[in-house]
Amino acid sequence: MLLLEDVQLHEEIINWFASHARDLPWRDPDCSAWGVLVSEVMLQQTPVTRVLPVWKDWLLRWPDPAALAQSPSGEAVRAWGRLGYPRRALRLHAAAALMALEHDGEVPGSYNELLSLPGVGSYTAAAVAAFAFGRRETVVDTNIRRVHARLIAGTALPAPALNAAEIRLAEQLLPAEPGQSVRWNAAVMELGALICTARSPKCGQCPVREKCAWLAAGGPAPTYQPKGQAWAGTDRQVRGAVMAVLRAAGPGLQRGLLFSPAAALSAAPAPDPAQAHDSGASGSRAVEASGLTPTEPPVATELARLYRLNAEESQLERVITGLLRDGLAQATGGGGIALPA
Repeated sequence: MLLLEDVQLHEEIINWFASHARDLPWRDPDCSAWGVLVSEVMLQQTPVTRVLPVWKDWLLRWPDPAALAQSPSGEAVRAWGRLGYPRRALRLHAAAALMALEHDGEVPGSYNELLSLPGVGSYTAAAVAAFAFGRRETVVDTNIRRVHARLIAGTALPAPALNAAEIRLAEQLLPAEPGQSVRWNAAVMELGALICTARSPKCGQCPVREKCAWLAAGGPAPTYQPKGQAWAGTDRQVRGAVMAVLRAAGPGLQRGLLFSPAAALSAAPAPDPAQAHDSGASGSRAVEASGLTPTEPPVATELARLYRLNAEESQLERVITGLLRDGLAQATGGGGIALPA
C-alpha cells in the first residue's frame, strides 16, 4: 500500500516533469509503438543528442517493423552509423523480422511478448509496454536507480549492479493507477537525467530536495568509484573504425586493406617535405597506394582514420574475427569483407 509520503512524491515529481520534460519525438502521443521501441534500443548506453538524428532517419526509412524486415540486415547496420554497439541494429532487425512473421508486422503490447523479441531484455520490455501501451510496469534504468538511491536510501549512488532490493523499492513506489505509473516512470527517469545526475547533481533545482535522504545525511561521498570505460587503443575503438570502413565501402573491400598500410606505403612515392609533420599524411598516402581513387572519398577517409590508430595486426585480426562471428560482417569472394547482405 502506498503511503501519503509516496503520493506526495508522485505529485511533486510528476508536476516537475510536466513543466521541465524535454520535447523528444518518441514522447509525442502520436509516436508509434515501433518508434518507442527503436528509441529504447538506440538509447541504451547512448546519449539522446546522438540518437535523435539517427532515430529520425530510421523512422523515415523504416516506419514500421515490416519495412525494416524487408531490408537486408547490413542496411540496418549501415544506418546505425556511429551510435556504437552495432549488434543492437542486428537484433532490432531480427526483432522486426519476428514481428512481421508472428505479430502481423506490429509491435506486441504485453511485457512477456516484448520480452520474447530478439535483443529485448527486461528493461526494454517494461519501458515499451509502459511508454507505448500505457501499461503499469516497473521501469528501472540507471537514472531511476540513482534517484531512488539518493531520495530514499540516502546513498550517493546505487549499487554497482541492479539487485532485488532495488527492484522491490521501485515496485513499492510505483503508482497503482496505470496512467499515473507511466508518468511516474518517465518523470523519475527525466529527473535523474537532468537534475539528479551522477557527477554534478543540481540539488538546488530538485523538486523534492527537502525530502531527499542523501541531502539530509549531508551528501555523503560514494562508497565506490564507478569505473569509466577505456577507449583509446581498445578493441572497441578499433572495432568502431573497422565498422566505419565497412559502412562506407558499400559492397565491400579487400580484407587486406584493413591491416597495416606498411606494404602500401613502401610502394607509395616519398612524401612532400612540406607535409612531413602532417599526422594524417601517412594514412592518406597508404590509401592512395592501396588503389582507392578520389572517386571513393568516404571509404578512403575511413581507411585513413583506421590507419592512424596504428593497431597491431593481431588486434585487427581479433576485431575482424569478432565482427564475422557476431554477424556484423561477412566474408565475400576473393578475400573480401562487407556488411551482411
